[in-house]
Amino acid sequence: MIDLYTWGTPNGRKVSIMLEETSLPYTVHPVNIGENEQFDPKFLAISPNNKIPAIYDHDTGISLMESGAILLYLAQKSGQFLPEGDGYWKAIEWLMWQMGGAGPILGQVHHFHHFNPGVSDYAQTRFKAEAERLYTVLDKQLAGKDYIATTYSIADMAVWPWISRFEWQGMDLSDYPNVQKWYESIAQRPAVIKGYHIPTFVNDIPTSFKKKE
Repeated sequence: MIDLYTWGTPNGRKVSIMLEETSLPYTVHPVNIGENEQFDPKFLAISPNNKIPAIYDHDTGISLMESGAILLYLAQKSGQFLPEGDGYWKAIEWLMWQMGGAGPILGQVHHFHHFNPGVSDYAQTRFKAEAERLYTVLDKQLAGKDYIATTYSIADMAVWPWISRFEWQGMDLSDYPNVQKWYESIAQRPAVIKGYHIPTFVNDIPTSFKKKE
């Protein structure tokens, strides 16, 4: 049994989607970051960086923070969603792309464009431009492909939850047709639908967005 400590954020959803995809048994422990529950000493013992998600695996006694590390751990534990051959390193490459680029940048877009518009025009313009660049990079990677690597993998599970907040980012998916096709396809997977709503229902999965006239 795995204890999952999480909240309804893109990083949290990566892990709940992976757990649903692998069918590994797990128990959900909500950590309400809006109420600062991530600073509880009991949670700190599992996640020293005060961030969700985190897991504790009762089978091995291993606790882990950082969503990318958790995805790799669960892939190894389950023997699923990490391709062999060239696809292995492609999946790792794009997992790192999400962890080092897409996640941090899109998080800043959420902060300045969605939550605090007008506070800093410079920051809002800078991070939105970088978000557009990252979407273009992803769109090129997905040209002629169903998935980011050779098969559906932890790379897709890492990136998709961040793209699912394209509305917060002010992005129109129709500008990135390969991303849109990939996003809509993955959004229909039963495990993704269930994992998206862990630990609680917040909203339906966004399926379309058009720019305001």
